[in-house]
Amino acid sequence: MSKDVNTTIMEMLILVYACRTSCARSITGVLPYFPYSKQCKMRKRGSIVTKLVASMMCKAGLTHLITMDLHQKEIQGFFNIPVDNLRAQYIQEEIPDYRNAVIVAKSPASAKRAQSFAERLRLGLAVIHGEAQDAESDQVDGRHSPPTVKTTGAIHPSMDIPLLIPKEKPPITVVGDVGGRIAIIVDDIIDDVDSFVAAAETLKERGAYKIFVMATHGILSSDAPRLIEESAIDEVVVTNTIPHEPQKLQCSKIKTVDISMILSEAIRRIHNGESMSYLFRNIGVDD
Repeated sequence: MSKDVNTTIMEMLILVYACRTSCARSITGVLPYFPYSKQCKMRKRGSIVTKLVASMMCKAGLTHLITMDLHQKEIQGFFNIPVDNLRAQYIQEEIPDYRNAVIVAKSPASAKRAQSFAERLRLGLAVIHGEAQDAESDQVDGRHSPPTVKTTGAIHPSMDIPLLIPKEKPPITVVGDVGGRIAIIVDDIIDDVDSFVAAAETLKERGAYKIFVMATHGILSSDAPRLIEESAIDEVVVTNTIPHEPQKLQCSKIKTVDISMILSEAIRRIHNGESMSYLFRNIGVDD
């Protein structure tokens, strides 16, 4: 039975602190998937959990961190220690005839990541924009709050506060040509697959004859394997940064790429004091 992520973090912090109090010269942490990496921005006055985890690791005594494909590259700024954010390369090796492919961002928010893939592979780029009119909107951000009750000492009677009306999003459109092409949807994490399934259906309607999903971290929780199996997606390629063997037994479309070699090379270079630039030879400065 796999351990809870919070238990694993606490065990790692205790181990790092034990090494520090034993006068270890350097302590390098290898976290292929950085936990809580999606909670790296403040939303609705919430906490930035990624910053908290980074601070705890540094305080415990970590001197170097090796991870892979952070959700946002700015997360490296949460640490006051060197961070090597490695990238998995698998499109060229895993997709035959990839020159006839187009990189797809399933939303404008992931367009920057998709653009970096398209530039490195010299492929076309397509972006899926908008959402269905009947899609469920965010109901918890205060836009649908009832009118403010005028009570003594709370709000001046002369003040008229207008209600915030949620923006109406346009129907789904695809910016870019995917007709007769292989569509490759890229992202860093695949967990809730509803957006991927909807994107695949849209691409199929626009003429894409084969649809791949490429993600570094395959969490694939809940009924994600069943939804993938029943969808228009031809193959989901993920790395083994997170164990997902039970999910593969439920879905034949999930394929795993081993990243142990790139991690071992990174560990060897850091241990021997060698340059890490070789592992970033295909990564742009702004990526």
